[in-house]
Amino acid sequence: MSNTNSGIPQSSPPLQARSQQVVWHPCTQMKQHETLPLVSIQRGQGVWLYDCDGNRYLDTISSWWVNLFGHCHPYINNALNDQLSKLEHVMLAGFTHEPVVQLSERLSKLTPGNLGHCFYASDGASAVEIALKMSFHYWQQCGHPSKTDFISLQNGYHGETLGALSVTDVAIFKQTYAPLLRHTEHMPSPDWRNAAAGQSAEDYALDTVQKLENYLAIHHTHTAALILEPLVQGATGMAMYHPIYLTRAKEICHHYQVHLIADEIAVGFGRTGTLFACEQADITPDFLCLSKGLSGGYLPLSVVLTTPAVFEAFYHDKTSRAFLHSHSHTGNALACRAALATLDLFEQNNVIEANRAKANYLNQRLLPLQTHPKVKHFRNRGMIWAFEVINSDDNFANTLFKLGLEKQLLLRPLGNTVYFMPPYIINEEEMDWLATSVLHILDAI
Repeated sequence: MSNTNSGIPQSSPPLQARSQQVVWHPCTQMKQHETLPLVSIQRGQGVWLYDCDGNRYLDTISSWWVNLFGHCHPYINNALNDQLSKLEHVMLAGFTHEPVVQLSERLSKLTPGNLGHCFYASDGASAVEIALKMSFHYWQQCGHPSKTDFISLQNGYHGETLGALSVTDVAIFKQTYAPLLRHTEHMPSPDWRNAAAGQSAEDYALDTVQKLENYLAIHHTHTAALILEPLVQGATGMAMYHPIYLTRAKEICHHYQVHLIADEIAVGFGRTGTLFACEQADITPDFLCLSKGLSGGYLPLSVVLTTPAVFEAFYHDKTSRAFLHSHSHTGNALACRAALATLDLFEQNNVIEANRAKANYLNQRLLPLQTHPKVKHFRNRGMIWAFEVINSDDNFANTLFKLGLEKQLLLRPLGNTVYFMPPYIINEEEMDWLATSVLHILDAI
């Protein structure tokens, strides 16, 4: 009888090889893993991931930006264990349960302005689809049937389902599927890296938002909504911009009767230095999309919050006037309980203020990086850091990924943009390790 480890015979093929045979990995050219082996993770603890050979890696990107308080957090674990003994899931059509009601109540109080009536799904792209459909449907039911189009920002990313991809502006994801997508106009991005020499981030944001106003002055009658990522555009290289853009965009959208959809899927829950990025512009969007950190990175969960005016447009005796959209796992009880535990941790540990101190510390430790000859456009907002690396390596992202693993770091560059979005529990010793190791990697390239 063979020895076993966790029920798997020790003589079985390596996990990488088995995964290569049966798993189609996301956002991946599978053939590359013939020479770049998959990293087989056995467990996680705090900011660290441990592979099957006992090596550890500092999760500098929070496992695709979802993990807020580290892996296997005991408080969230205990909450899920308690929920498992009560209810794992019940459909939300015609039924309700305590975790989804509590979560909706708390989100309504925490989010900017008068947002509520939470509509749940499982992932960010699904939340975007919901917001787009709600906005379109609202105008149909409120006497504006011509308002069917959407606008978004250049280089914006909102997901890869068809509606979300229509408002995304990332060619590598979008160009193949162009025949399937709705045409969408993309407004100039307020990304301050594109500012003229001597032009401030604020002045550049004001210049670009004027182009938005010029467009809507002509096209508002057929425009349903503007969708954007507040303050930081993630997937195309952590593009950061001044909050004045959001302030003016909200004013312009309100003036021209165009909805503003804030996609805070990546930047919500403290990533930009406030609980929600929209707070820094003192605005309330018409739709707020949340996911990723919503459940602390534990379980798939997303939500769209909207205004009473939108909700009331669907509140009617006729079923045909309802918002007839659904997902089987909408408002999953386990995922909602994980989200409630995540919100508890924010309240119990004064996280936003603590993060400001951590951001200041890491910025000090990264000073040598900011002046490194291979680095340009070093930037930071809240608990997000990014910079471009000057290099001529066409395979830079994979090169840096491999060098990172050698230094016990999980890095996943976006092209030549290196970024950090670590879990909030990262301590000074771990920040020292991150700063020193990245500097060594740059020197070695």
